[in-house]
Amino acid sequence: MRILSVNVGKPRPNEWKEGVEFTGIDKRPVEGPVAVTAPGPKGDGGVGLAGDRVGDRRHHGGTTQAVYAYSREDYDHFAAMLGRDLHAGAFGENLTTVGHDLGGARIGERWKAASGLVMEVTCPRIPCGTFRGWIGEKGWLKTFTNEARSGAYLSVVAPGAVAEGDELEVIDRPDHDVTVELFFRAAMGERDLIPKVLEAQSLAESEAAHLRARYDEWR
Repeated sequence: MRILSVNVGKPRPNEWKEGVEFTGIDKRPVEGPVAVTAPGPKGDGGVGLAGDRVGDRRHHGGTTQAVYAYSREDYDHFAAMLGRDLHAGAFGENLTTVGHDLGGARIGERWKAASGLVMEVTCPRIPCGTFRGWIGEKGWLKTFTNEARSGAYLSVVAPGAVAEGDELEVIDRPDHDVTVELFFRAAMGERDLIPKVLEAQSLAESEAAHLRARYDEWR
């Protein structure tokens, strides 16, 4: 897998979510190398890439959402559906990748860069009102959910740096079949999938707790 673009977001007013003053969804490509470190827990506003920002600290950033990756292949799918160009960073991702099926990535899968950076796949991106408003397509959240091309959040296992053109090597794949897509479908309404996702030993406890709460909510 290769990094096509490294993107960071500067704060801009959030026009789409009441109670959240600004958003970092407007991510733009930057020249590297960009340092990547492990942030603190969610709520502190920390993220993995130097120079990046989040606005909604309750739902974004922190250990399990340090870095967000989205693939060029999935962009091309949506671009064809929507009839519009989708540039790197358009979905608010830090790393635009090519050459790896992010929906098929397993929870707990680890990627390594030449700098020594190691990241671990933790969970899918869950769409929100800010994302809907930013994209500006009618029925966007339903479309995004139905297509189940969510991209992948990653934690930082070992710090390092990334730059456009860097290769990312998959150095470990857990011995289970819980993928990012499966997790996404479970979190977005396919309740019967939740017990299977919870069986993945590599699932972060914070993500497991969220799924358990969703499961109880739908009972």
